[in-house]
Amino acid sequence: MDAYGHVNNVVFLRYLEEARIDFLFRPEKDFKQGSVVARHEIDYKRQLVHRHTPVDIELWITQIRAASFTIAYEVKDPDQVYVRASTVIVPFDFEAQRPRRLTAEEREFLAEYRDTDEEEAVAA
Repeated sequence: MDAYGHVNNVVFLRYLEEARIDFLFRPEKDFKQGSVVARHEIDYKRQLVHRHTPVDIELWITQIRAASFTIAYEVKDPDQVYVRASTVIVPFDFEAQRPRRLTAEEREFLAEYRDTDEEEAVAA
């Protein structure tokens, strides 16, 4: 919470990070080779005041490229959205200290969560 009594904008980045890590590092699908955040974009729709009940974070994939992918999020309750956001992730080879291409397994995993309707709307 900040001085105004609502969840601070930086805390929303932490919420997105937690959701992203939970998604990418599942036991059955793991981005063990590494990845880094290249870009965040956040639209704050409503303030979220301190409370003891959790909010939901939905995420899905909007774009898959050879060496990056985009995750979209909504931080929300059933009746309202607090934040809409996206993160561009770049697979990264930490040993070589450079970006790498997505593996076939990573692409297949991400494709399961891809929202093609949103990508088509953005392209229009």
